[in-house]
Amino acid sequence: MEEFNKLIVGTGSKEIQFYELPTLKPCCQISALDSIPLTVDCSSAGPDKCCLLYGDTEGCVNIFLISAVKQTFRSWNILPKIENIPTTTVSRAVLSPNVTFVRWKVHCDWVTKVKYFHSFEVVASSSNEESSSLVLGRLWPLTDSAKRLQEIQEAPGLGRSRKAKTSAPPQARAPCDQTVFTICKGVKAFDLCLKHKLLVTGGMDRLIRLWHPHFSGKPTGVLKGHATPIVFLRISSKDSQIVSVSVDCTVKIWHIQDECCLFTGDSKASSIYGEISACHYSPAMKSLYIAADSMAVLKLKLRPQPHRRLTESHNEPVLCCSYSEEFRQVVSCGEGSVLKVWDLDTGHQLFEFGSSDDVTITCMTMDNKGRRLFTGRRDGSLKIWNFNSGQCLKTLKKDWKCRAVCDCTLIKVHTNFNVVSVGKDHRIDIYSDLPTDSHHVQKPHPPWQEDLINGHKEDILCVAQCPPSLLATSSCDGEIIVWNVVSGSILCRFAGPVAHERHNAEDEDLDISVPSMLFFSNLKLERLSSHTSLLSSGIRGYVNLWNVLGGGKLVSSFKASKFQQKIIKLAKSDANMLLYAADRIGYVFVFSMSKCDLDQNPPRAEMFWRAHTSKITSLQIVDSDQVVLTSSTDHTVRLWSAYGEYIGTFGQPEIWNIHVSSSWMHPAVPYEVLIDPLSMPNHGTLNGKPRQPEPIILDKTEPDRGELKSLG
Repeated sequence: MEEFNKLIVGTGSKEIQFYELPTLKPCCQISALDSIPLTVDCSSAGPDKCCLLYGDTEGCVNIFLISAVKQTFRSWNILPKIENIPTTTVSRAVLSPNVTFVRWKVHCDWVTKVKYFHSFEVVASSSNEESSSLVLGRLWPLTDSAKRLQEIQEAPGLGRSRKAKTSAPPQARAPCDQTVFTICKGVKAFDLCLKHKLLVTGGMDRLIRLWHPHFSGKPTGVLKGHATPIVFLRISSKDSQIVSVSVDCTVKIWHIQDECCLFTGDSKASSIYGEISACHYSPAMKSLYIAADSMAVLKLKLRPQPHRRLTESHNEPVLCCSYSEEFRQVVSCGEGSVLKVWDLDTGHQLFEFGSSDDVTITCMTMDNKGRRLFTGRRDGSLKIWNFNSGQCLKTLKKDWKCRAVCDCTLIKVHTNFNVVSVGKDHRIDIYSDLPTDSHHVQKPHPPWQEDLINGHKEDILCVAQCPPSLLATSSCDGEIIVWNVVSGSILCRFAGPVAHERHNAEDEDLDISVPSMLFFSNLKLERLSSHTSLLSSGIRGYVNLWNVLGGGKLVSSFKASKFQQKIIKLAKSDANMLLYAADRIGYVFVFSMSKCDLDQNPPRAEMFWRAHTSKITSLQIVDSDQVVLTSSTDHTVRLWSAYGEYIGTFGQPEIWNIHVSSSWMHPAVPYEVLIDPLSMPNHGTLNGKPRQPEPIILDKTEPDRGELKSLG
């Protein structure tokens, strides 16, 4: 009781004792409680008023509303002493005109914490029982006050009445008078903030959940990072931060809006030893006080905030993103497996969700209608989501332990849809896509025999489909296999230049993997490659064109990255026959395939721009709006016009209108791209070096380890 300089102690002898501060001289005590107080709290309820409450072993919340506090304590202080402390029994205390006693039956397990929030006028209590992990309840029922006051005075155990009534069975609140939160493994710590309209909870499952105080259906956010149960939470509304402490004495500070961890302190660095018994956070002192085997005081010094011009879509590298044409929404996922849903037309975040098992999502794709999301995971399984609600509809996995999925797609064979996944198991897994199937866990079809015997020997990085029956897979050793999905047989297999032979030490370090492929339709390309052309990423920033039906013949290669960086992603625009290629340092190059003649004049980039400061992880063309969607390990998801005009970064404060170019960030560019050294011009004259002409095409008679422009 800070306002009245009192220390409150609950004892195992069913007593509540009051001591003067700072002398710790006994003031008085309330004895003969009906149950053992496990947790005690006292909050101001107005001028010279307080709400004293405790939670007990019977799952009850016991409330003393005390008015004229100073006068009441003076009257208790002159009572007869028991064991040198002035004592009043609870039955006598409630007879005082300044004391009202209420006892509610709230939980079916011990109460772990109880607190009164005057700003919300609610009592919050928690327990380890899942069905009533946290309850926000009113002091008095929400009914006619005069009528209810009479009911309280007459109801057994609910009013200031005779001794028999205080020990009568406690009453339960009406459902309309409380909000019940059901949380896995219960709640050990919580806090409530009026400024942010935020409730936070933590407990045995090591997760911090963020809730709207009036809606208990689903948390608005989940903070992951603690390795042991959470025992303390405090919201610092002034700083927009959350302070959390776990059983292993790890202290974390989180940013409320960004939902990211700003600071982590472990027990060794903080000199905290033993089991934590109590914590207190002082916003004014920016200090956290922890009582364990000894007292520890942590004065918190936060890192400076990122530059205001920097905008991040996720708090960690973005591994993949996808677009739903049906809902005009973008779904992106970071390393922490938090999936965020964005509005394409404005860049505004709609909501986020994720899996509770912390398994990293590695790739994603939409179904043919854009209504369901398929995600591949690091444990070898896939999940199907209703991304509008965040509900996991189904899990696709094999019976044995698997390695990471690297890519997945949906294919149609005859009238049946199937999910195809490839990855580090070196195998192709095919699952039936039957939305009507009620089984929550689904197993794949038996593997193709040809895949088991003659399939890939290394990790499969990419899969691409050419309807109605062709499927191409590529691996990290440079091999590409084209399959007939109807028969499960190999149509052809081939490898890029230098995949089979390496001439010197430089070749040994050459990246020959094929991280991206796509089938391309073009009259000129069809003439060259028997109506089925496959484009794949090659070595040193080149793209290879293959004649699939001609036995896997390499028709041509052309340089896509002017910086000789590996092409990570390929995408095409069906509307205007543009090919987009993204390299590992964040550049996007655009080629017009309708104008090219691979025999005489290889395609050259019509334009290029730097979209990100690190590797691009997704590249998708939205033909209906003529925009380009990109994501990267630099924590961002961005939108561009078809010709590289910067529309914006998802999550930025400014809202754009995709159809109004004046609302775009263009002609500005992302600030971090602008200042990155690799974005600066590298002119030989400025560096004191003679300018060397850049070779565009190599002589056919002197091939240089596969950098051939035409081998057809």
